[in-house]
Amino acid sequence: MKNNVTISKQIDNTIDALCRVDSYKIVHHIPKHGERMPSTENSKQIIELLREIIFPGYFGNSALRPENMKYYIGVNIDKLSQLLKSQIERGLCFACSNDDNMSCQNCDNLAIELTQKFIDRIPEIRRKLSTDVVAAFNGDPAAKNYGEVIFCYPTIRALTNYRIANELLNLSVPLIPRILTEMAHSETGIDIHPGAQIGESFTIDHGTGVVIGETCIIGNNVKLYQSVTLGAKSFPLDENGNPIKGIPRHPIVEDNVVIYAGATILGRITIGKNSVIGGNLWVTDNVPPNSKIVQTPTKE
Repeated sequence: MKNNVTISKQIDNTIDALCRVDSYKIVHHIPKHGERMPSTENSKQIIELLREIIFPGYFGNSALRPENMKYYIGVNIDKLSQLLKSQIERGLCFACSNDDNMSCQNCDNLAIELTQKFIDRIPEIRRKLSTDVVAAFNGDPAAKNYGEVIFCYPTIRALTNYRIANELLNLSVPLIPRILTEMAHSETGIDIHPGAQIGESFTIDHGTGVVIGETCIIGNNVKLYQSVTLGAKSFPLDENGNPIKGIPRHPIVEDNVVIYAGATILGRITIGKNSVIGGNLWVTDNVPPNSKIVQTPTKE
């Protein structure tokens, strides 16, 4: 009995410690307008619906045929619009500057508007992803057909999330874009920030360990291999010693560049068009167009 009393007192002490303001003030979220945080489960549903819409027949209803395509796409667009509107509204409320706990009509109206604008952009997302599929197929002798690339390759899975997230970010939707790219990061090992600007016909061979930072600009027909980092070299600080946010700090990779496995490219430098960067290199200076950068052979 005495032991039970002691355990109960210890639990009470733990609860008291966890309820102190100084303990939870950094990690505590108070819902605004009565809206919960965006749902990761609903975000997964959104991605699954968009995969079905963008790649019809590969995901979802495998019996899809041209004659029932319009009905099938229409049903999925309707489901998507309802789910997406709800999640965008939650994201807007999370970032809203209006601290009034009453329902915010502005967030609701804006969520409807942004949902429609995003849906209007789905054909363009599909077009860009189609170029990525072709690039992955042409760049891999092991690929048997486009279907294998779409259904199996982690680069297409990660780029699908990225291109969706990037469009949402361009519409100034808060929080949701980062959720979507982190989902792909967890699933594929490919970490692409939704703020990166990536051109057409982009592919990542193998993919595991690739990192592409927020302010990267990547041109058309670029190919990366596994464990490539396009990162920042340093973070300038403000007068209070805090990192300055939002400044360009990641590389620019121009058209037709190939970067081999393990290369680390850091800072706001430019890798000129038609260049090849060899594996396991550390690059922190501009590379002129048409360059080939490789490791110096080891001398005896």
